[in-house]
Amino acid sequence: MYTESQESWPIHSMTRPQPPVVDPGPLPGLRQPPSDAIVLFDGKSLSGWRLADSTDQPAQWKVADGYMEVVAGAGNIVTARSFGDVQLHVEFMAPAPAHGEGQGRGNSGVFLMGIYEIQVLDSYQNPTYADGAAAAVYGQYPPLVNASRPPGEWQTYDIVFHRPRFDASGDVTSKARMTLLHNGVLVQDDVVLTGPTAHKQRPPYAKHADRLPLILQDHGDPVRFRNVWARELEHHP
Repeated sequence: MYTESQESWPIHSMTRPQPPVVDPGPLPGLRQPPSDAIVLFDGKSLSGWRLADSTDQPAQWKVADGYMEVVAGAGNIVTARSFGDVQLHVEFMAPAPAHGEGQGRGNSGVFLMGIYEIQVLDSYQNPTYADGAAAAVYGQYPPLVNASRPPGEWQTYDIVFHRPRFDASGDVTSKARMTLLHNGVLVQDDVVLTGPTAHKQRPPYAKHADRLPLILQDHGDPVRFRNVWARELEHHP
C-alpha cells in the first residue's frame, strides 16, 4: 500500500511512485440515498446548481438518462446549498472510448467548500503525476491505491470531510481532514490537508465561511455524474 508522506515529494512530481492498482470488483446496484440525505442531483434537473462564476445564472451542463454531463466551456457548477462538515456521495463516469493521456483524459474534480479538491480522472491504465490521479487530494495526497474502473463504467466516491476551524484572528485552530472511498476501497484515510488545493502550489489556509457550496469542475472533458447526495455532519441552529 502507498505510504509515502506527501511532504517527501515536490508537488506534481512525475517520479513519485504510482499507487498500486487494485480491482474494486463489479459495480453494485444504484445506491439509494439514506433517509436524512440531501439529494443534490436526482437525475432529472440541475435546479439545485448554478454557474460557479455567476451564481445567479443556472447551470448549463447536459442532463439526459439520469446523469449530468460536463459541457466544455459551460463552466464549473456550484450547489445552491452550502455545507461544512459533510458526508458526500458522488458517482461519475469517464468518457469512452478514452481520448488523450495523463491529465488530458476524463478530467474533472469535486471541490469541497469550493476550495478543497478531490481529483476526478480516468486513471485506468493512464499514469500521471501521483498527486493528480483519480481520488487524489489534488496536489497533496495520492490515493493509497488505484481503484479505478475502465472508462465508460460508473464509479463512486464516498467522502467524509471535516472543514477547517479558524479563530477570530483568522488563524487555523483545526485543519481540514478528509476520508475517501473510491469504488468502496479506502484511498484517503483521514488525511490532514495542508491548505487549499491548487495546481503547482500548496497555498496556506485563509479564513473562510463555515459553510460554502460544493463545486463540480468543467475541465473540458464530457465526464458524467449521477446520484449526488450529501449528509450534514454538524448541527446548525
